[in-house]
Amino acid sequence: MAQDETDSDATVAAPQPVSPIANLFPGYFALVLATGIIAIGADQQNLRLLANTLFGIAALAFLVLFIMTLLRLLLYPKLLFSDLTHHSLGFSFLTLVAAINVLGGCAADIQKWWTVAEFCWGFGLLLLVMLIYSSLFGVILRSEKPPMGTGINGTWFLLTVSLESVAVLGGILLGHTGPNEGIELVTASAFTLGIVLYLVVVTMLFQRWSFSVLDPEDAQPPSWIAAGAAAIMVLAGSTMLGTRELIPRFESLAPFLEGMIMLAWATATFWLPVLVGIGIWRHLIRRVPFSYDPSYWALVFPLGMYGVATYKMISVLDFESLSVVTQAALIVSLVAWVVVFTGMFRQPLRRKSRAS
Repeated sequence: MAQDETDSDATVAAPQPVSPIANLFPGYFALVLATGIIAIGADQQNLRLLANTLFGIAALAFLVLFIMTLLRLLLYPKLLFSDLTHHSLGFSFLTLVAAINVLGGCAADIQKWWTVAEFCWGFGLLLLVMLIYSSLFGVILRSEKPPMGTGINGTWFLLTVSLESVAVLGGILLGHTGPNEGIELVTASAFTLGIVLYLVVVTMLFQRWSFSVLDPEDAQPPSWIAAGAAAIMVLAGSTMLGTRELIPRFESLAPFLEGMIMLAWATATFWLPVLVGIGIWRHLIRRVPFSYDPSYWALVFPLGMYGVATYKMISVLDFESLSVVTQAALIVSLVAWVVVFTGMFRQPLRRKSRAS
């Protein structure tokens, strides 16, 4: 019996890998997602140099993170699959899908690289199917499950974000190529399924926030994905509606699309002051210190997405009075991006200074 206890203690105390690859945060592709969407926002405001620079940074970051993820799969497969089937981390992998589709959108909108955009859409769709079902089966079939209070967080909204990113890039491609039954079916299906999953997740999360004591650690940056997921629904619906003159199928869906666009935009707008208030409570009242964490990219993304989505909504629904919102959102998101990006590079320096 004593031997068993010793073996058990040795197992618990076994050193964990400290390699950056082994411990790579699965949601780090939110860096690409945030940078790419702000690049599109800059392009919308005719800031070409800024758009091209951010696109280049996003592409480079994607390449580095993708190689690190492949190495993690090869060198530490148990750690990767443990994260992939984890309630709190599994859906973070879907940032990879959204990042690929945002890069495809940058390639199409900023550079007019349509072949690259088509490749991104196809590759993103393949990864969507692989990752979304791997995480769902891991969550559903796991024998030991956490309570809702600890198991669900803002990363679950990435179910909607990943699906809507497929719809956005699909709509962009349809605007270039014209009618294509396969792309139309996938785009419309991703758009509507994303809405359904948003309603499911927001109900669970709202229940958790309203009827469970909120700990400062529960109010982490991924909560902001609630607003980002609603905003990308606006962008997806607006992109589809913008092709209605070319795509008869979307012309027939126009009343539905208009209703969903307004509903999603109102939802995204509603969330912003709520999330700002929670952030103030977390950092100023409960005194949680600001320190860089890769999850902060999940806060930058909704800010950029809100501006881009509002700009696209204006173009299809003629709400010109909202133009100032798109400009303000670009400024705010760019400031947030600079702060988080600076923190990302300063963190290793701080660790070195503490170690010395």
